[in-house]
Amino acid sequence: MYLHKEETLSRPQIEALQLERLQWTVKHCMNSPFYKKRFEEAGLTPQDIRSLDDLQRIPFTTKQDLRDNYPYGLASVSMDKVVRLHSSSGTTGNPTVVLHSQRDLDEWANAVARCLHMVGLRPNDVFQNSSGYGMFTGGLGFQYGAERLGMLTVPAAAGNTKRQLKFITDFGTTALHAIPSYVTRMYEVMEEMGIDPRRDTKLRTLVIGAEPHSEEQRRRIEEMMGVKAYNSFGMSEMCGPGVAFECQEQNGLHIWEDYYIVEIIDPETLQPVPEGEVGELVLTTINREAMPLLRYRTRDLTRILPGECPCGRQHKRLDRMKGRSDDMIILKGVNIFPIQIETILMQFKELSTNYLITLQTQDSNDEMIVEVELENLFTDDYARLHSLTREITRQLKDEILVTPYVKLVPKGTLPVAEGKAVRVKDMRKTF
Repeated sequence: MYLHKEETLSRPQIEALQLERLQWTVKHCMNSPFYKKRFEEAGLTPQDIRSLDDLQRIPFTTKQDLRDNYPYGLASVSMDKVVRLHSSSGTTGNPTVVLHSQRDLDEWANAVARCLHMVGLRPNDVFQNSSGYGMFTGGLGFQYGAERLGMLTVPAAAGNTKRQLKFITDFGTTALHAIPSYVTRMYEVMEEMGIDPRRDTKLRTLVIGAEPHSEEQRRRIEEMMGVKAYNSFGMSEMCGPGVAFECQEQNGLHIWEDYYIVEIIDPETLQPVPEGEVGELVLTTINREAMPLLRYRTRDLTRILPGECPCGRQHKRLDRMKGRSDDMIILKGVNIFPIQIETILMQFKELSTNYLITLQTQDSNDEMIVEVELENLFTDDYARLHSLTREITRQLKDEILVTPYVKLVPKGTLPVAEGKAVRVKDMRKTF
C-alpha cells in the first residue's frame, strides 16, 4: 500500500521532521543573495526559527520576486551544482526560472513515483504521458516518476490525438496522464473512429490536473472512459507534479508534508484562515537544494480538509483547487470563479464539457455570456432549448449572484485547444 516510510508517519512524526528540515532549509537559504537580504531587512536570523509557528515570521515569496531576480538570484547553491532549469513562457515580462540539482531531480522523481503508486499503479503498468515536454514540468516530471516506479513509459507528448489513440491501443496503455479538457477531446475522436475505451483499450487509470475542473467533470470523464480518474496538483515553482495527489479514496489531495509545509491564508489580510475555510495556498519547500522557496504565495485557492483519510495517511489533504486569487472575475461587484460556473454546467447531461465565458461591455454595462456546447444535437427543438437555457440561467444566477446570458451551441462550435483549455475571454472596455 505504501511506497515510502514517510507515508506512514504520525502527525507528531511529520511535524518533527518538518521542523528539522525547515531549520536546515532556512540556514541553506542564506546562500541565496535574495533570501540573505530578505532576512536582514526583516531583522531575522536562521536561529530565530525555533518552531513551526516561527515560520510566520518569515516574509512571503512571490512570483514577482522570481521575476525580479531572474534568472539565478534565488539559487542557494553554486551554479556548477545545477543540472537543469525549468522556466515559464515569460510572455508578459521576465519568465520565472526554477533551478534543480541532481538531488532535487531524484527527490522529485521519488515524489511522483509515490503519487502514482498511491493510486494503484505498479511496474507492470504501461504509462502514457500526453503532457508537453521541454520547459513544461508535466512532461519530464511524470516521465521520471513513472520510470522510477518501474513502469513501461510512453512519452507521447502533447497533441496529435489520433496518434495518441494508436499508442493507447497498440501498446496496451493502462494509465494515461492528460489534462481534463484533452481527455474529453480524446473521447470525441474515439467516437469518430469507432473506438470503445472499455472494449478496445486496457485503460483503467487516468491522472488529471493542470487546469481547474469540477467533481462533476471528473465523474463524467470516468463514465466516458470507463476508468478511475485521480486529481493531481503541482506547479513548476514547487518542482512540478507530485506536490499533492489523491489516493484511491478520491476524497482530497494528500500533500507530502515531508517535502512541503502548507499554509492557507486570506489573500487580502495575509493572515491564516481557520482549518476548513478556503484561502490562498502558501507553500514552503523543505527538501530542496538548488532553489528552496520560503512561504511562496501560489495564488491557488483551496482549503485543508478536516478529518482523517481512510487510507491511513496522516499527511494533510487539500480540497481541489477552487480557482486562483489572481484569476478571479469581478462582475458588477461580485467575485466569481470559473469553476463555479463549470460545476453548474456539468450537472446537465444535455451539455458537453466544452464551454466559454465571455465578458464584454454593452451600453456601458458589463455582462457575461456563457456559451456551452450541447452533447446531443436538438437545435430544432426550440421549446426544449428554451426550457434548458432558462433552467441553466436560473441555477447560474443562484450560484454566482448575477444573471449571465446563456447560449447553447452545437457540439464542435467552440474552439478546442490541445493544451490548457481557455475558459474565459475578457473583452470589457476600460474607461
